[in-house]
Amino acid sequence: MASAEIGIIDAAVAGGYVCVLLAMPLLGALLGRSRITTLSQQFLGARQARWPTVGFTLFAATLSAPALVGVSGAAYAHGISVYNYDWVAVLVLTLFCAVVLPTYLSSGVFTVPEFLEKRYGRFARTYVSGLSIVLMTFVDTAGLLFAGSLLFRLLFPALSLFEVGALLSLCAGLFLVVGGLRAVLLTDTVQAVILISACALLCILALDAVGGWAAVVAQTAPERLKLVRPAADPILPWTGLVTGLPLIGFYFWCTNQFMVQKVLAAASLDHGRWGSLFAGALKLTTLGLLIVPGLCAPLLFPDLAQPDQSFLALVMHLLPTGLIGLIAGAFLVTILSSLASTYNAAATLVTLDFIRVHRPQTSEKTLLNAGRAVILIVMGLSVLWLPVMGRIQDTLWNYLQAMLSYAVPPIATLFLLGLFWRRANGFGAACGLILGTAVSLGLFVGIELWHVVPLHFLVAACLIFAVSAAAVVTGSLMRHAPQGIDGLIFTGAVWRRETEALKTVPWYRNYRWLSVGLLVVTACVVVPFL
Repeated sequence: MASAEIGIIDAAVAGGYVCVLLAMPLLGALLGRSRITTLSQQFLGARQARWPTVGFTLFAATLSAPALVGVSGAAYAHGISVYNYDWVAVLVLTLFCAVVLPTYLSSGVFTVPEFLEKRYGRFARTYVSGLSIVLMTFVDTAGLLFAGSLLFRLLFPALSLFEVGALLSLCAGLFLVVGGLRAVLLTDTVQAVILISACALLCILALDAVGGWAAVVAQTAPERLKLVRPAADPILPWTGLVTGLPLIGFYFWCTNQFMVQKVLAAASLDHGRWGSLFAGALKLTTLGLLIVPGLCAPLLFPDLAQPDQSFLALVMHLLPTGLIGLIAGAFLVTILSSLASTYNAAATLVTLDFIRVHRPQTSEKTLLNAGRAVILIVMGLSVLWLPVMGRIQDTLWNYLQAMLSYAVPPIATLFLLGLFWRRANGFGAACGLILGTAVSLGLFVGIELWHVVPLHFLVAACLIFAVSAAAVVTGSLMRHAPQGIDGLIFTGAVWRRETEALKTVPWYRNYRWLSVGLLVVTACVVVPFL
């Protein structure tokens, strides 16, 4: 299936959906009802988001163009094992609610690197902020543009990769500059509802087309229906599942500015926690929304040129006229919203972690304009990177996961040790970042470029983490213990005080009972596929 043409009716539906959804927050901004005049409005939505908005926007960020294309494609090619990325996220989010989020909110920070400065000093903040900006530009944003360009070039073959990418980037940047994070949150909420409904319908139609789940099981190799794969598996070995994958999940949900910023916009700690757990519950639905259709696709379309075409093939052949246009419009808005979130996170880091740090007297208006300028710069760089992404068309999903596996373990090390070990200090953090990054580069060259180190990238992530942790511990023991960090670490005393306060909270508002319930549901979903 090299190309597919969309009909006039579907094109009209897609265009109308995009215009209506994007017009809502932009119209409010133009009328002055939500005009962006402060950094809090631009970067944190004025901290007014309630838990449904937080949950939907977190889930919508993961139900993005790379997920719709990549997860379905991975299920088509390799089976159900890609679901490990989703259910492990539930475990990470419960840790985030219990430990990480309250520490963030109590510190009153705008950015994740700002928290690191309070915990470790200026070097850690600058280093991690710079690395995060690079990842957002050349991994997150470029991946979104590439996935979106790939799909829309299949729908509209006359457009080039660069043309579609530049258009998507420009629309997302303008949307963000006018509407700020509040516009992104509103759009993500609507998008999540639309995409969940559409993907659920696609799952039902795909199962009906192949004869039901029993037919899928009967015609699918048993190993493709197992979450736990052998250690020699080239896609997701069990060794990587229990080591590197939780680390990548911790980075993505707990330390990635792109995701954390959405929770920092919560109206309160409770709304942030409830929203995060709600997002975890929504993540469990990915099994039905994306992976089951991906398992059905080989039975319906066994000769696709590329696995990543499976989602488009299902949409074009199973959905009726009108709904195809709705999916196309929702897909486009998903790209724009995700791009806007990433641009906003990158602009936040540059503005607050570099410009304001080095020029503390800069006015808020000047910082706001500088952030908008940064958005344009990141837009340009991500579009210019597209030709490089075009060379790795067949391995987009592995590219995204591998880049995170090599780059982020030192960051995860700083947070995990910093949250639970009082002795960790700035010198130890610098040792961990420098040595961990050196090992990361060495393993990347040895594994991915020279192919002389026989390790899966997820196993390599655990090795990098271990080296970074040893460096942080050794370096920290060589200097005095840090002072004035009581509000930046999580201790048994904090847990006990919270336990006492939660005694008067009803179970349905107590995040701990909600976390336990979510973990039980997760076990019920996962155990049958082990």
